[in-house]
Amino acid sequence: MDQPLIAVSTDVRQLYNYLWHAAPQQYLEAAVAAAGVFPVLVPSFGDRLDFDRLLAAVDGVMITGSGSNVHPSLYGGDASEANGPYDPARDSTTLPLIRKAIDHGVPLLAICRGIQELNVALGGTLATEIQDRPGLFDHRAPQSDSRDEQFAIRQTVTIKSGTCLAGVVGAGEFKVNSLHRQAVDRLGTRLQVEVVAEDGTVEAVSVENARAFAVGVQWHPEYWVNSDEVSERIFRAFGDAVRVHAAARTGMQLSPDDLPVTSH
Repeated sequence: MDQPLIAVSTDVRQLYNYLWHAAPQQYLEAAVAAAGVFPVLVPSFGDRLDFDRLLAAVDGVMITGSGSNVHPSLYGGDASEANGPYDPARDSTTLPLIRKAIDHGVPLLAICRGIQELNVALGGTLATEIQDRPGLFDHRAPQSDSRDEQFAIRQTVTIKSGTCLAGVVGAGEFKVNSLHRQAVDRLGTRLQVEVVAEDGTVEAVSVENARAFAVGVQWHPEYWVNSDEVSERIFRAFGDAVRVHAAARTGMQLSPDDLPVTSH
C-alpha cells in the first residue's frame, strides 16, 4: 500500500532572521521508518487554516514534542516567564487540529508536549514545574551533553489493563524515556488515563469512545523506535490505524500485512 499522508505539528522558531515552521527530524524519521507513513508539516497559522479540508486529505495526525509549553492562559494557569518558553502560534494550530481530528475520526498520536496539548484541547489543565511538587519525582532530562543520555530509557511506568496501549504493548510495567517539567493535572473531557509513573504522574491517555486510534504519551517513543520494542509497537499501531483509515476513506483493499494486530 502507498504511504498514507499524516499531518504533523510544527514549532515556530526564529533563525537567520526568518521565522521557521519546523518539526524535529526524529519524529519524522519514526513516522516514515516505523509507522510507514508520509509526514506533511502543517504551518502554525491557527484559524487561517482550513482544518476540515486538511483532515479530508490526510489519514492521521501526529503532534510532536517541543521545548516550548502550552500557554497557561489556555487552561487558567500562571502565565509567568518561569513556566515558558511559549509558542502561541503553535497553540492556536494544534488545539483546534486535535479537536477536529477526534471529531473526524482521524487517527491521532500526541507525544510529550502533544499529550499536554491534547489534555488542554479537551478542557483539562496542566501541572507546571512538577519537580518542585512534594511527592513527585524530577522528570526532567539528566544533565548531559549526550542526547542519548538525556533520552535514556530509565523510568518505570505501569499500563492499566484493558486500555488501548495495553492492547498494543501489553499491560504491566516497563521503562520509558520520559523527560518533562509539566504534566497532566485535571484530566480533559473524554480522556482516560492509560499509563502512570511510580509517583502517580500521568504518562499516557487515550480518548474514550474515539472512532480511531487517539493516544497521547508523555514519553518519547520516537527516539528509540529502531531499538526499543515498546516504542516501535506504538508507532506501528499508529501506522496501522492510519492505513485502516486510508482504506476506508478511499475504498482501497488492505493486504493482510496492512491489517492491524490490535484495534482501538
